[in-house]
Amino acid sequence: MHNEQLIYTLLLYLWFAAAAGVFVLLFFVTAPYGRHMRKGWGPVISNRTAWLVMETPALYIFLFVYVLGENRLEPVPLVLAGLWTFHYFYRSILYPLAMPDGERKVPLSIVAGAILFNLINAYLQARYLSHFASSLTFERLTQPCFIIGVLLFFCGFCIHRYADKHLHQLKKQTRRYSIPYKGLFRWITAPNYLGEIVQWSGWALATWSLPGLVFAVWTFANLFPRALAHHRWYREKFPDYPQHRKAIIPFIV
Repeated sequence: MHNEQLIYTLLLYLWFAAAAGVFVLLFFVTAPYGRHMRKGWGPVISNRTAWLVMETPALYIFLFVYVLGENRLEPVPLVLAGLWTFHYFYRSILYPLAMPDGERKVPLSIVAGAILFNLINAYLQARYLSHFASSLTFERLTQPCFIIGVLLFFCGFCIHRYADKHLHQLKKQTRRYSIPYKGLFRWITAPNYLGEIVQWSGWALATWSLPGLVFAVWTFANLFPRALAHHRWYREKFPDYPQHRKAIIPFIV
């Protein structure tokens, strides 16, 4: 127990450092998938298969680690585990199944990196919730940080779920990339990324923990630079792209 907690704490702080490194790197190198796909990153697989393979570990590894914890049946950890399962059932199963398969490819190197991230992140979150956490008592359910965090979690989910759905519908209609206009797309290029940042910021608030915070930090570190890359891509590809539209934060960035 003591040795594992020491290793866990070390891994947690290394995970913060890794997020900072990735944040800087992604301003110089845009991950080669989706509209940014390019050669030179090794073998590729279909978009749907890639999402199923790289996202499902976040679901089943989390559940496997969670059930090993001594506090797995406590109310607050169960609620938070339910939120996690709710999101990753959508992200790892429903979302990829809604994709048209075979049209776009993802390099196996990207898939491997995503699997590694999900394995580490799922362990950090699940082990904290069901085993290491000492502050997730029943009273947490009525505390403002928990209530606001859960509301932000669902608000963020709804934002990126609507954006995902609109992008899929648009792709089916046009058979190519085109300019989206509905919802928050009126003001920003990447409401799907904004939604995920809001969602996992809510998670950090609801858990009120360093593991929750590190996931929020990783989400921002990964998606903020990619939103800027998306924004540049649209401006380069579409001369009529709305000039007032920002990348990820309405009216600001």
